[in-house]
Amino acid sequence: MSATALSIVLFAAFLHASWNALVKGANDRALTLAGVACTHTLVGIVMIAVSAPPAQASWPMIATSSIVHFGYYVLLFQAYRLGDLSQVYPISRGVAPALVAIGAYLAIGERLTGSEWLGLALITLGIGVLSIQRGAAKADRRAIGVAILLGVSIAAYSVADGIGVRWSGSSTGYTGWLFLFESPVVLGILAWRKRNGTPFNAKVFAMGLLGGLFAAVAYGLVLYVKTFAPIGAVSAVRESSVVVAALIGVIVFGERPWRGRLVAAAIVAAGVSMMAVAG
Repeated sequence: MSATALSIVLFAAFLHASWNALVKGANDRALTLAGVACTHTLVGIVMIAVSAPPAQASWPMIATSSIVHFGYYVLLFQAYRLGDLSQVYPISRGVAPALVAIGAYLAIGERLTGSEWLGLALITLGIGVLSIQRGAAKADRRAIGVAILLGVSIAAYSVADGIGVRWSGSSTGYTGWLFLFESPVVLGILAWRKRNGTPFNAKVFAMGLLGGLFAAVAYGLVLYVKTFAPIGAVSAVRESSVVVAALIGVIVFGERPWRGRLVAAAIVAAGVSMMAVAG
């Protein structure tokens, strides 16, 4: 992976961890997620307007990814309802890289080099160390199970989008339609809240809009890099966002122990460096 690609993906990782922290810290996560999806929808409309339409071959991937994303939102809500940021985020993001690499190999025959596989292994190891810092084995089993399912959904849409954006001929057009198809999430959450008489908090929704902007920029950057860098490598390096999430957990949410998180962060950083040098 080139230095340019690495820099872009690392910035996307920072944005991704930040919007997840916003969702975790919100006192109304459903409304926050509605704000996230709303920003995606608005950004999608703009991107569609200024971009060439994606090639017909990519539409099955857009449909697949959109369906998986609906499940992703449900799982994300449940995961942060049941578990901690420093528990759920590392587990869900840790499951994804190996599954993405396997999926990319099975779907399009994409192979990583030996050094890249070693880097992926280090990243996964570091994420695994992070995932047990607050006693994941003794935590709510539902949180662990949902986090694993969340990781599977992340891997599924990562592979679909990695293939789809390459077939699309228009990375911005592809991303725009993907974002637009998140509009049912907004409508569904708001309709459910209205039916249950749940009040609308403008400040919480605004935080969701900000989180959605972070998420949109992060995901768009990752999709762009996937057009010229290995899908498995990109997905693995993006998981360095667990380091940012761990720091947010320690500094903002007061999660402990902090020493173990620093060790895990060093392991992840070594894996990122390995994958960068291998490219």
